[in-house]
Amino acid sequence: MIKVYLADDERWVLLGLRKLIEKSGLPYLIVGEADNGTTAFKELQSLRPQVLFTDIRMPGLTGLDLIQKITEEKLDIQTVLISGYAEFEYARTALRFGAFDYILKPIKEEQLYELLSRLEEKLKLEGNCSVSEEGFWEGVVGISEIVTEIKQRYTQDITLQELAEKHNISSGYLSSLLKKELGISFSKFITLKRMELAKELLKDKRFSIDDVAHQAGYHDYFYFTRVFKETYGISPSKYRKDL
Repeated sequence: MIKVYLADDERWVLLGLRKLIEKSGLPYLIVGEADNGTTAFKELQSLRPQVLFTDIRMPGLTGLDLIQKITEEKLDIQTVLISGYAEFEYARTALRFGAFDYILKPIKEEQLYELLSRLEEKLKLEGNCSVSEEGFWEGVVGISEIVTEIKQRYTQDITLQELAEKHNISSGYLSSLLKKELGISFSKFITLKRMELAKELLKDKRFSIDDVAHQAGYHDYFYFTRVFKETYGISPSKYRKDL
């Protein structure tokens, strides 16, 4: 797990950030938090996390002070600045000082998860991500099973949220895993699988276009026709006629 430390003098920011990180399903473990920079730096030295999320303005040491001290002490910590719009220039300065990135308040879930994913990749490339081999293989088996389930059920009303809840994982993290595994998004994969089936069914003239739509997983004939045309540049009826 990737160890994370949080520093912000606003309690609601700490609580919200902790909740979002834990909800992400990504391999991050929060090992400590502080409401001032002085306490944060002492605990960074003892806890040695791989990631620090810190507010720019705090009592004691500021976020910029922390980055400077981390550099001076040669601590191997990736820093993410938590910034308000009024502090935007400070955040840009922090990037020049070596911060990994910054995130603006109020923190948006989607932006945070995108940042966490990039940060995880960076730590893996640097060999600083201590995810266990057992946990890694469990993840591979898990995503393989989910992909198999999708391939078996793609004509049904299957949703990303349903799959995420079933396999006890966040929908955001599952979406990221599936995109890496499939090379395309979950919704695009479902559409392409349905379109491939529709093309095969259209070869059998015993099935009406409406029958083909339903068997491919579409309850609305007109929506099916639109998706088919957007995918192949031709309507289902024209495709059948040209066969």
